[in-house]
Amino acid sequence: MGDQTKPDRNLDCVGLYCPEPVFRTRQELDKLAVGEVLEVIADDPAAEEDIPRLVKRLEHQLVEMRKEKDQFHFIIKKIK
Repeated sequence: MGDQTKPDRNLDCVGLYCPEPVFRTRQELDKLAVGEVLEVIADDPAAEEDIPRLVKRLEHQLVEMRKEKDQFHFIIKKIK
């Protein structure tokens, strides 16, 4: 089972601070087709709460969220 969901697009927000990672994530999600997957990488501490909140508000699916060193990795699937 342990398949990693392969992202269709990657968004690097390292070095950007609120609200930029959320704003750019929203823009990228708008470009995706339903069913596609976006990986977002950010190092802004606010992203840990802001990105999942955005995903929930837009009614998409947060497939995975993990922290590696000082970076957050979000795997988001566009649902609608």
